[in-house]
Amino acid sequence: MATTSPHVPVCLSIAGSDSGGGAGIQADLKAFARCGVHGTTAITAITAQNTVAVTRVEPVSPEMVVAQIEAVASDFAIGAVKIGMVGGAPVIEAVATALDGLPPGTPVVLDPVMIAESGARLLPEDAERALVELLLPRATVVTPNVPEARALAGTAAAELDGAELAVAVRARGANAVVVTGGHRATATDVLLRPGDGADDAVEIPGARHPDGAAHGSGCTHSSALAAHLALGFDLVEAAHAARAIAAQAVRYGLRDLGAGAGPVNVLGVGYGDVHAVPNAGRLGAAVTE
Repeated sequence: MATTSPHVPVCLSIAGSDSGGGAGIQADLKAFARCGVHGTTAITAITAQNTVAVTRVEPVSPEMVVAQIEAVASDFAIGAVKIGMVGGAPVIEAVATALDGLPPGTPVVLDPVMIAESGARLLPEDAERALVELLLPRATVVTPNVPEARALAGTAAAELDGAELAVAVRARGANAVVVTGGHRATATDVLLRPGDGADDAVEIPGARHPDGAAHGSGCTHSSALAAHLALGFDLVEAAHAARAIAAQAVRYGLRDLGAGAGPVNVLGVGYGDVHAVPNAGRLGAAVTE
């Protein structure tokens, strides 16, 4: 006898492809699957990379990026959007226009891929301006790490951290802000909701796993956050779930793969007790470290 399948929300990732499978679109799709949503994509750039280095980047044309978004939006009810690597200003402008064509209120999670682990800036100045002016105000929530948050907030934020840094990012036009804890001494995420002051910021603590593998952790966090918004969680619940899922993915990271920094392991393949953790739907928020 046939049974009716439950509705599965759809998430759209607008980001670059990582040929090593650790970050970008590949990480996003795995995180979406982990959370029980269907993942769709609009690829902004093709990268040739592995665990050691990025050897080549080839941007996708703005027209093709828009065509991908429109193809997905014409056939699926998009429950949330995650934006990662966007490249130059022309692609950012195209993405902003495409976002305006989605139903009002569609949650948008912006992971501003701006600073490499080495500290190098990944976006030219005109692209940074376009990201701040066009994508920041269109995002429901932006999820920078500390260096990215300081870059978004400007030179006056060079020494800021925590809630004060989140306030500085919001002053640039953001709505809600999650400053992630990977570069903070306490490994605590800080969530600032629209209208909140620094004293109202929500701290989201979690364990640090220095012996894990962290390549793709930021992509995993932002995608898990988008997935939980698509599933109907409020922002605080979704941020807690994303923090826990990303930390767990680092804890069980594939540290023995490749010669460089291993990829996160959000699906828990090969790591025994991780399979006991809820793996889909609204149970995602129950993940604990």
